[in-house]
Amino acid sequence: MARHLSIELPKHDVRAVARLLDGEAPRTCEAVWSALPVGGDVYHAKYARNELYTFVPPVSEGLIGPENPTVTPIPGDLVYFEFASGVLPAASHGYAEDQGAAGRDLVVDLAVFYGRNNLLLNGDVGWVPGNVFATVVEGLDDLVAAGNDVWRAGAVGEELRFARLDGET
Repeated sequence: MARHLSIELPKHDVRAVARLLDGEAPRTCEAVWSALPVGGDVYHAKYARNELYTFVPPVSEGLIGPENPTVTPIPGDLVYFEFASGVLPAASHGYAEDQGAAGRDLVVDLAVFYGRNNLLLNGDVGWVPGNVFATVVEGLDDLVAAGNDVWRAGAVGEELRFARLDGET
């Protein structure tokens, strides 16, 4: 039976459903599933285009590593990123001063892509592949509207939350 999770943007009253891609990304799916529920402040991508993301505590003991990676996510992709110490210590990308800095903890970014023409290329570090671990099966239109509003009106006060769903949807 397929496993599903919810994606919520409470301020926008949006809830979508995604199916885990256990066959394509088993390590990533199991680690994220075991960590649910997770969430935090939402950020909108600066370079990748149509991406909403949040930072969560590490979901595994070590690095998961590449699994079903992409640099061109499509609408509805949920993507897992892990940044080892020192890789992205930029406050401009939403990272706290000490997050991602050399000698600090792993930074985990969970993202949902809501539109087309995304390219995971960061001007500071180059290509930033992520693991596609789930796909939206319900509510993508609502995510598109909310994503566009976060882009235009700002992310202040909004959160991006992920939680388990029981049973089939």
